[in-house]
Amino acid sequence: MIITNIETVPGKTIVKHLGMVQGNTVRAKHVGKDILAGFKNVFGGELKSYTDLLTESREEATQRMEAQASAIGANAVINVRYSTSSVAAGAAELFVYGTAVVVEDANSGS
Repeated sequence: MIITNIETVPGKTIVKHLGMVQGNTVRAKHVGKDILAGFKNVFGGELKSYTDLLTESREEATQRMEAQASAIGANAVINVRYSTSSVAAGAAELFVYGTAVVVEDANSGS
């Protein structure tokens, strides 16, 4: 599955537009990690546990979007965008969406 944040796939021709696909995940912060993050806020530095949490969330949401695209016959998702929002105290949603399409090689027609 080709996934891109641009409106085309270089070297490919879009032959079918299948519509919007999406994926999301909601994750909560771990209390222990939250305390350690508080110390980092005081002294500075990367909040590695949160970086890891967001990376895992982005991968899971992307996999869900890809599965939805595959289920409707797409072989690519274009114009992909990510969004985050707070949904409850200590919990956030990571949402990804894009346009599912079928692409073929521009030169060979397959």
